[in-house]
Amino acid sequence: MKSIELQMLQTLYEQDFYAWVEQTAELLRSHHWDTLDLENLIQEVVDLGKSQQRDLQSALRLVLSHLLKWKYQPERRSHSWQVTITRERLNIDELLQESPSLRRFLNDAEWINTTYQRALREAMVETGLLDDDFAIVCPFAVDEILDLDFYPKAEE
Repeated sequence: MKSIELQMLQTLYEQDFYAWVEQTAELLRSHHWDTLDLENLIQEVVDLGKSQQRDLQSALRLVLSHLLKWKYQPERRSHSWQVTITRERLNIDELLQESPSLRRFLNDAEWINTTYQRALREAMVETGLLDDDFAIVCPFAVDEILDLDFYPKAEE
């Protein structure tokens, strides 16, 4: 009987994800551990963690690309750039408040560099400047990136 219920749950996962979530939540609430679709449940839990990491990286990329534009195109600075930088810094702060263990990514030079390279590419497209115009490695310390009051000086 439990095998049939598990097969039905696995089918539900493929055909109606939200219904699968509701059914899985109900099984968890009622402690029906042996009926759970563990394979897909484990994958979803892993994906939740990846999602938070992607959210952090996305917010960081936006802050970095706007800080680059701020630094390398001072004549085009705008209030909307400040709004974006502030909003994304606050988003990062919220993510770190909810999940302090995400901070380890901000201490990972390789992870920061990967994010910076993506932000650099975005800034190049938006500004029309070449990669030679920008710093090769991230010119901002993590503390500066997160500081609500930090804005870089123009490149001289």
